[in-house]
Amino acid sequence: MISTVLFSIAYLAAWAAVMRYNIQMFQQNSYMAPRFFRWLKGSFYTHGFVLLVLTLAFCWTPVLRLIGAVLLAYIAYREFTQTYKIKIAYTKRVIRLIITTLLISALLIFLGFKLGIPAFVACLILVLAPFVVVLANLINSPMEKAISKWYYNDAAKMLAARPDLVIIGITGSFGKTSTKNFLYRMLSEKYNTLVTPGNFNTTLGVVRTVREQLKPYHKVFIVEMGAKRVGDIKEICDLVHPSIGIVTSVGDMHLETFGSRENILSTKFELLRALPADGLGVVNFDSEPIASATLPDNCNIVRYGIRNSADVSATGLEYSASGTKFDVEGLGETISLSTRLLGESNVLNILASAVVASHLGVSPSQIKIATTKLQQVEHRLSISNKGGLVVLDDAYNSNPVGARMALDVLSQMKLPEGGKRVVITPGFVEMGQMQFEANKELGAYAAGKADILMVVNKLNREAIVQGAQKAGIEAGHLYQADSLADALQQLSGVIKAGDVVLYENDLPDMFK
Repeated sequence: MISTVLFSIAYLAAWAAVMRYNIQMFQQNSYMAPRFFRWLKGSFYTHGFVLLVLTLAFCWTPVLRLIGAVLLAYIAYREFTQTYKIKIAYTKRVIRLIITTLLISALLIFLGFKLGIPAFVACLILVLAPFVVVLANLINSPMEKAISKWYYNDAAKMLAARPDLVIIGITGSFGKTSTKNFLYRMLSEKYNTLVTPGNFNTTLGVVRTVREQLKPYHKVFIVEMGAKRVGDIKEICDLVHPSIGIVTSVGDMHLETFGSRENILSTKFELLRALPADGLGVVNFDSEPIASATLPDNCNIVRYGIRNSADVSATGLEYSASGTKFDVEGLGETISLSTRLLGESNVLNILASAVVASHLGVSPSQIKIATTKLQQVEHRLSISNKGGLVVLDDAYNSNPVGARMALDVLSQMKLPEGGKRVVITPGFVEMGQMQFEANKELGAYAAGKADILMVVNKLNREAIVQGAQKAGIEAGHLYQADSLADALQQLSGVIKAGDVVLYENDLPDMFK
């Protein structure tokens, strides 16, 4: 009797731990079963076979039931004490998913009792937990669609009642979050402005922002628009109907779901095609796919850039430990700006923001004041000093173009005598067939810009190491680690005060 009780308690704890983990990974994979199963293919539970075999034994004797209870308790302990970079968000959808997985599990265990093998069925549920989660999502799908449609229609009514509201859409493979924040700072010099918070860049995120935060006093609404598939941007535009749109970049992001570069470009341009005839489209002309594309002609388009000839450009860039200085040409008068931010990527994002702010009547002096107030966006080439080390944190950048810009900034940083430039990176993911080559190029470029290259994680190790070695990096300057903690431990005796360390990308838990 005691062994049965202990087994049951341990099982409930293990069930909660295993299901939470799988729902967390399902959430990180955007609730998309194909992506989740691709992740699962390389991450299936190592304890699964052990559980399956042991249950055949411990459902028969009290002693073996106790052994099973200990094993289950260990699984629960290991999971609940694990630290994750991206914690599960207990949204209403996730709560409904948990309830459905609980009901499915209870039903299966009930059937196990009927068949006389409840312990075996119970542990089999843990082994097949990923499939239980996907089944629960499938069962919930009609309800989720109905709920989403109701919320969508409610948000649409609220927006339709605000014809005076200026709506600005921002999309791009990278740079959209920074541009959103910079533009918000500039427009706030003149307008009450609402902006989609955090990573609320999906249709449901925008719907939630409208329903929960839009107030009558807001004059401008800045909408960040993310996409992983063709049609994602159009779906958001069909809801908010922007009159101004910014395309910050087009790069090889989410190639697995987009399928091709052409699809990425077409999806980003969905924002421009949604603008009215009197609308304004603002595009980064330094982004080569944009510069070489035929731009939509349904509205006025303003091109901005640093390297390529553009309508609005930044000139005279100067980097220092205190930030960046540059001039903006093309807005009627030359505007000299200074910011604590570093890198061409930030300058380009400021340029885009300045174009829109000027278009909406924000004065050059207000733009200048706002630019000096811009705060570093955490993990997006932010700079800090830790124990004498200069740390460039670009952990949220996961694209080749942005990585090159960050490495360029690293190479231009002034160092004291004997100082070293260090790069710590796990490389890029979700790039489909281009992933190996892109990471190989990253290794080669990093080898030419840094004194020490640390490759974290096994996923892209071979490609990055190959690229770095081909570029001629010496063996004593190339390090490999399975985790960030391992990397820092290895480098503890190598780096010292005065060195500059660049953290380039940081993979989510599902890519461990």
